Amino acid sequence: MTSRSLPWRHLVLALLVVAVWGTNFVVIKSALEHLPPLLFATLRFTFVCLPAIFFLPRPQVPWSRLAAYGLLIGAGQFGLLYLALTHFISPGLASLVLQTQVFFTIGLSMRLNGEKVQRHQVAALLVAVSGIGVILTHTDSHTTPIGLGLVLFAALSWSGGNLVVRSSPGVNMLAYVVWASVFAIPPLLALSLCVEGGSAMIAGLRHADARTWAAVLWQSIGNTMFGYSAWGWLLARHPAATIIPMALLVPVFGMGAAAWVLHEPLPPWKLLAAALVLGGLALNLLWPLGQNYLRTRRA
Repeated sequence: MTSRSLPWRHLVLALLVVAVWGTNFVVIKSALEHLPPLLFATLRFTFVCLPAIFFLPRPQVPWSRLAAYGLLIGAGQFGLLYLALTHFISPGLASLVLQTQVFFTIGLSMRLNGEKVQRHQVAALLVAVSGIGVILTHTDSHTTPIGLGLVLFAALSWSGGNLVVRSSPGVNMLAYVVWASVFAIPPLLALSLCVEGGSAMIAGLRHADARTWAAVLWQSIGNTMFGYSAWGWLLARHPAATIIPMALLVPVFGMGAAAWVLHEPLPPWKLLAAALVLGGLALNLLWPLGQNYLRTRRA
């Protein structure tokens, strides 16, 4: 299918995915009320891996790529993100800052693959960085420099995972995530034991209630297995340029859910930061589409 328009059912599915991914930050925060962050991440990837690994064939990619993806996404992205969300940054801002992975991915691609930076990418980066600067000038007990740094490193890890996946085009993404989780669990468990300690881990499991376990399952089944598989299904049926820009709605859902459920305030500076970061992301994603459209019209 080559049309840029989506059938309404596919549009609803895409919106459902980005809504799940955006509101997921509020779900993470609720689980962290009882579970230590690294133990929570360990449980997330354990339930991603089991029992699905017994039903999905291993993707035909080298073990080294699965290991790299598991480490970068498991211990890197989500380990750091969960740590940040304990006390160092609010869920709404975390959902926004994490999207800087787009620019980290571009930078790593330039460094590792020799890709050339485009003028619109430089402009987009400057706009987005100005939004991060606004956040830095308004740090408080809910948004600390440590939290901002942890989420930025989580975004960097996510971008590394993106490059690993790009080296295996056409792979079954759900199977890829499930099998890569095998390599995310051991380091997360080891870090939890070393950093959080056995007593804190046991206490967290004892105090976990039904809402906590629902949040863990939502992370594993809703956010990871449903989200990745549905997104991959859409990308297999529509041009990436039609689907990918919809990911810009993730921070919108994230900040909206945090304001609604957790009563996270949305002062003018936070809205300005969101507008700048999202504006930079939109410029990076949509500028090439506009250029292609103009060339097509001229032809």
